[in-house]
Amino acid sequence: MSDPLSRQRRWTSPQPGDTLGSIAARELPQLAREAAAKQLASWNLHLVIRPLPGLAPGELLGSDVVYLEPPLAR
Repeated sequence: MSDPLSRQRRWTSPQPGDTLGSIAARELPQLAREAAAKQLASWNLHLVIRPLPGLAPGELLGSDVVYLEPPLAR
């Protein structure tokens, strides 16, 4: 017997020039920009802590996955 499909965590890929701040403003407009950026950072530690030479803090790659909500409960 197989499991039914489960709900997946919402995510997006960055557009050219996007930062966590710009995605936060676009995707979480109900929050103040700084609060929204901090929220996204807490859900995307894999982007916040990575050391990539030549990449400014908060700068994203087009191949990045940016989660728009916290991890889902099981």
